[in-house]
Amino acid sequence: MNIIVNKYLLLTMLSVATLASTAQTSADSLLQEIGVTEAPATIRVYNTFKSPRVINAHSVEMLPAGVLDFRILHRFGMVSKGFKDMFGLDQATMRMGFDYGITKDFTVGVGRSTLKKELDAFVKYRITQQAIGYKPRPVSIVAVAGITCYTTPWANLTRNNLQSSRLAYYGQLLVAHKLSEHFSLQLAPTLVHRNLVEFKSDDNSTVALGIGTKARVSRRVCIILDAFPILSGARPSYNTMPLSVGVDIETGGHVFQLHFSNTMGMNEKAFVTETTQKWSKSEFQFGFNLSRVFTIKKNKSTNF
Repeated sequence: MNIIVNKYLLLTMLSVATLASTAQTSADSLLQEIGVTEAPATIRVYNTFKSPRVINAHSVEMLPAGVLDFRILHRFGMVSKGFKDMFGLDQATMRMGFDYGITKDFTVGVGRSTLKKELDAFVKYRITQQAIGYKPRPVSIVAVAGITCYTTPWANLTRNNLQSSRLAYYGQLLVAHKLSEHFSLQLAPTLVHRNLVEFKSDDNSTVALGIGTKARVSRRVCIILDAFPILSGARPSYNTMPLSVGVDIETGGHVFQLHFSNTMGMNEKAFVTETTQKWSKSEFQFGFNLSRVFTIKKNKSTNF
């Protein structure tokens, strides 16, 4: 366990160092793009991503205080099933979630997935936000902690089944840098711990390094990528990198996203530890994410 923790800390430090190394050049570029030649004040950088999630994973974007985000993540079946299953459209899994901004730097959320009938919850706290000008800050850093619980019936009713065996936990440190108005990069060292694993030889803890990118095509359209290379703790049959690519379309009060993904799971425990499908074998699904925000309590600032 100490080895896993040490790796986790090392990945965190490497993530910060990698993104900070390009900070000054991109900060100057951002100042030029927004038309600021002299910056006596500190200017916070917003819209690193279009929403609080990249595709599956959290992003460094936060909900404003008093704002509720109703989010539907929808995944069809495998495209490789062909015409007999309408290229996966005959099958579907989904996650429905409600996230709420307690403050501009603190968000909580709950969700329900049809896959394994899982419940999940998380807390998300912004440690620092990228800024340019006077007293610049090179990166945005956000900490996320969450819990999941599957509610499907036990497969073996003869053993002593504990409720705690249904639980899994995850922790992440999101480190992101907006290099320009057209490109953003995020690294997310992630640790997932499952109380119960399928075989005794399986590791209860899995470490992955999340990678998220955004490339802006137009004012309202972005291409996004979301990947989680597994660094340790994966079973041989589950040692597949979760990889999703898609397009974000901003339309008024919501963000609509179309994507392709090789993972059915839509919470951190599911897509980090249970992805078996391979892009090389055309084992991927088409899906969409829909986000609609509602202002529950009015605030002066509504920046994302």
